[in-house]
Amino acid sequence: MNVQARSGSGATGTASGTRKSGRPAVAVLNREAITKAALALIDAKGYDAMTMKSLATELGVAASALYNHVSSKQDLWIPLQEELMAKLDTSVFQRLPLRSAMAAWARNYRDVLAEHPRVIAGIATLPVKDSPRTLAQYEAVTSALERGGIPAVRVVSVLVAFESFIFGSALDVSAPADIFDSGADAAQYPHFAAAVTQRAALPADPTEDAFELGLSALLNVLPS
Repeated sequence: MNVQARSGSGATGTASGTRKSGRPAVAVLNREAITKAALALIDAKGYDAMTMKSLATELGVAASALYNHVSSKQDLWIPLQEELMAKLDTSVFQRLPLRSAMAAWARNYRDVLAEHPRVIAGIATLPVKDSPRTLAQYEAVTSALERGGIPAVRVVSVLVAFESFIFGSALDVSAPADIFDSGADAAQYPHFAAAVTQRAALPADPTEDAFELGLSALLNVLPS
């Protein structure tokens, strides 16, 4: 069929290269695109505010099209976890001594989560059995802990201790600057109020100071 003749009749195909009508050669949607759009919406508005309808609007498709890839918004949690776990560098466990590797991993993990604080609560309680990237990360950490001399019976406890600290520290990054301000009640709690005031004299950012202090304490659990 003559393309130029069709363009004159108002059809979608044109001589300039506009896509002809009909099924596109490449799928408009895929799970990766959906996951990235969902993460952006959650970052902006929170998980509860993200709906399948709003996600479809963000992607420029009908909501019904999403159900070919995900059954519900709850079904997005594993892909979201996989998206974040892909940003972690576990090669440190092959390159560095145990304490240095755990420190580098913890800082990397905290920074990745801190960029997306509104997904932390959902991921923190998510079973890992369907998340291969999470399992690969845990395999790298646990094998390094075992090689470093941590008894097998304690390995998961050490991992949980680090991860619990990391998740809390990631939330602390986005906490309000005045989170510890006692306000009008400061006189009733003078020691705490004074400690908060003196915190401003720290040489490092208070959030970073707290993170490094806690990380140092956890690293002392590991063999030197």
